[in-house]
Amino acid sequence: MQHIIDRFISYVTIDTESNPNSETTPSTEKQWVLANKLVEELKAIGMQNVTIDDKAYIMATLPSNVEHEVPTIGFISHFDTSPDFSGANVKPQIINNYDGKDIVLNA
Repeated sequence: MQHIIDRFISYVTIDTESNPNSETTPSTEKQWVLANKLVEELKAIGMQNVTIDDKAYIMATLPSNVEHEVPTIGFISHFDTSPDFSGANVKPQIINNYDGKDIVLNA
């Protein structure tokens, strides 16, 4: 489980803040940092046909591991963050055994 947590933390510490005034996709060059990291990680975990286009749309195939026909599924997500708050210097917190009380941010 720690490996998954570490991987997630490595993603959220990358500044992917979007720029609403941009006319490009992705809206900032720094979003390519996460996109390229995801491409390399998809390849490393054995995904096939991993591609990234000029707009940072990433596609990959996880081949079936069963002999019979099964439905195809797709996962769609975005990796930019809101420009309403800075995406720089994010310091994620893991709250173990959360008790429902307020969480102090940036403490």
